[in-house]
Amino acid sequence: MDHSRSAKGEARARAAKAPEDDAPVDVAVLGAGVVGMCTAYALARRGLRVVLVERAGEPGRGTSFANGAQLSFAYADALAQPSLWRKMPGMLADLDPAFRVRPSFDPEFLRWGLAFLRNCTGARFSQKTWAALELGVESQVALADMCAHHPFAFDHARPGKMHLFRDDAALARAEEVSQMKREAGFEQHVVGAAQAREIEPALTEAGHFVGALWTPEEEVGDPYLFCRGLLRVLRRDYGVIAQFDFAAGAPLITPDSVTIPERGSLRTVRARRMVVCLGIDAPAYLAPLGIRAAIQPMKGYSFAAPLGAHAPHVSLTDTARKIVFCRLGKTMRIAGLAELGVHDTAVDPARLRALVEGARAGLPHAARYDEAKDGWAGLRPMRPDSVPEVRRASERIFLNIGHGMLGWTFAAGCGERVAQQVLAADCELH
Repeated sequence: MDHSRSAKGEARARAAKAPEDDAPVDVAVLGAGVVGMCTAYALARRGLRVVLVERAGEPGRGTSFANGAQLSFAYADALAQPSLWRKMPGMLADLDPAFRVRPSFDPEFLRWGLAFLRNCTGARFSQKTWAALELGVESQVALADMCAHHPFAFDHARPGKMHLFRDDAALARAEEVSQMKREAGFEQHVVGAAQAREIEPALTEAGHFVGALWTPEEEVGDPYLFCRGLLRVLRRDYGVIAQFDFAAGAPLITPDSVTIPERGSLRTVRARRMVVCLGIDAPAYLAPLGIRAAIQPMKGYSFAAPLGAHAPHVSLTDTARKIVFCRLGKTMRIAGLAELGVHDTAVDPARLRALVEGARAGLPHAARYDEAKDGWAGLRPMRPDSVPEVRRASERIFLNIGHGMLGWTFAAGCGERVAQQVLAADCELH
């Protein structure tokens, strides 16, 4: 990766140059969550003049704001898998407290559901998990490179990660998939309960579990702080323009540019190309352009609390309860629950209470639960095959969408991929 001073100098010079005859910038990036921010970085560091467009007043206010905070490069298993067939009735009947489905007769939901079920085979699970692992490797390398050249604080750490399993059958299935991860280049071990407790003493309070997957190089970081820190880097070192409080309307596409109006005002952004990084809002934005995005929302919850007397240092996932524990500085971020087909971000007090009580039951002294801050809910943009859609959709429009529960994990790698596609499109013109 080229992070030379000349590349940054070129980017600053191009950004500082006054537009001539309303000349467009090179690329407009729609959305300033972790995916959009990494996309802007990947483009800008290649010398392109970039403008960020975001409807909120600052970056990272959507699904990136308070998610599980785990950079799960080696835990990118496809959601669609054969074992879900036997669990599906319980999900539909609300018998599974952690994973629920809100069925709908909406044609897009039905098409998505059928595509998801087609992916619930052993062959497709392997294929899609392998594709996600390749992206995980790329993302880990890209994020490390970014942090090496532009260090800034976002509670980034490498504590390692464990997935805890409370029954032998689930652990055996995980061990089979672990071989694939080792082939992808990740260090991962299957350990018994006793060894897991040696690695993370806080697990002495975890009750009965039969074993764990242990990946010592896994990372964590606060995605909201990351977005804010990276924005400072983009403005300072690469001259990136940020248009916040900008509700993007339908773009006007001409042979040489894309003009994005702000709804209800006269503000516009004009660029030669546009990259859509709008998460769960992408389908509605793209539909009038004739571009279909197979994405459904998966609602999840989180809360933060001060560290408890036995707060784990290792990043933990209780697979039975589907709850993650992530230490961020002096705070424990706890996240979980999954509700497919729910479109609102309102915090349901009963669901948040279920998350808090589930976490307390799993690790009673991981956090000071009675001092938990207000909960948060966000919508993960799920694709039926669990692989993000990163592609050129038309002459001027590129997509970087559908990252599901792994947007934070995949952001850096997907940004690099779409930037390469934009540069390849530019090469076609010369």
